[in-house]
Amino acid sequence: MIVTVTLNTALDITYRVPALVPHASHRVEEVVERPGGKGVNVARVLAALGHEAVVTGFAGGPSGEVLRARLAGLAPRDELVPVQGDTRRTIAVVDAASGDTTQLNEPGPLVSPAEWEAFLAVYGRLLADADAVALCGSLPPGLPVGAYAQLVRLARTAQVPVLLDTSGEPLRRGIAARPDLVKPNLDELAQLTGSREPLRAARDARRRGARTVVASLGADGLLAASSEGLWQAAPPAAVRGNPTGAGDSAVAGLLSGLVEGLDWPQRLTRAVALSAATVLAPAAGEFDREAYEKMLGSVRVSEHAH
Repeated sequence: MIVTVTLNTALDITYRVPALVPHASHRVEEVVERPGGKGVNVARVLAALGHEAVVTGFAGGPSGEVLRARLAGLAPRDELVPVQGDTRRTIAVVDAASGDTTQLNEPGPLVSPAEWEAFLAVYGRLLADADAVALCGSLPPGLPVGAYAQLVRLARTAQVPVLLDTSGEPLRRGIAARPDLVKPNLDELAQLTGSREPLRAARDARRRGARTVVASLGADGLLAASSEGLWQAAPPAAVRGNPTGAGDSAVAGLLSGLVEGLDWPQRLTRAVALSAATVLAPAAGEFDREAYEKMLGSVRVSEHAH
């Protein structure tokens, strides 16, 4: 069982318009509504890959009710903790002419100390049966900035491999708790380390506590730095579409590969193929399976010298 934690879940709404023009009125051609938040997307992809996945975190208010109703029809198990506040919505506006996406993210509900304690009880129960855990996304208002660091330490005490995918100060605090894997993008890695050179920044992040760093390089794929070696994996060509959730699919690829005992080149190949296939899908948490299977044979993996 793989547990994904989304402390700031979201109801994801995707609008598709012919062309996005500032200061203009738009006719929406298509609306897609999905349960969202990074860990929810990860769990949906894991379930599609055949893994038992459990979603936990917080959900509340009318948006939270819709999110849980949408999640009920999907494979991941719902272990979300109720809160008084209203689950946020995220709006993605896809420009059909350019293929670009504009994202609008609400902040999320205010979480009380009692609600945080209720979550910790659920998290501890799930860790007892977990093969791996992913801690994903932003922190909602009310939680301590060291919340992820606390969850990393609890997973390590339970001897459960833990992946951290967040940014800013929560990443800085969390990485000091020594997670098994962190997956920042280049901007997040630069903010953490002060360097925009991917290899140097990844090595610096390892010195700060992460056992392995897998950095998202956008169209250039993924860079992995671990005690076992250094690798870069890239898709055969740039893919145009909706990038929302592509990084979450990469996390699902890395976690599923870990649980299945794949080596790093195989894990990275799966992660890059899933990420690219997600760009081609209509919404986050989904991937184009035919494109994914084709991509598996064409992802380029190269090993760097230490």
